[in-house]
Amino acid sequence: MDGHDSEDPKQSTADMTVFVQNLLQQMQSRFQTMSDSIITKIDEMGSRINELEQSINDLKSEMGVEGSPSPMTPSKSSADEVKKDEVCHGAMTGS
Repeated sequence: MDGHDSEDPKQSTADMTVFVQNLLQQMQSRFQTMSDSIITKIDEMGSRINELEQSINDLKSEMGVEGSPSPMTPSKSSADEVKKDEVCHGAMTGS
C-alpha cells in the first residue's frame, strides 16, 4: 500500500485522468497523421492510374486501335459480362 495514494486519493485520480487524456490526445494525433498519410497515398495512386490510362489510350491511338473515351467503365462492365457468360456457359456445360 502506497502512502501517497492513501494521503490524497483525489489528487491521484486527477493525475490519472490527466494522464489518460494526454494519452488519448497523442493517440488521436497519431491516428490523424496516419489517416492523412493514407489519404495522400491513395490520391497519388489515383493520379498514377489516371496517367497510366491516358498513356494506354495514347498508345492505342498511335497503333490505330480505337479506344473508348473512358476505358475504366466499359472494361469493368465487359469484365462482368465475361464472368457472367463464363458462369452461364459453365453451368450449361457442367464445368
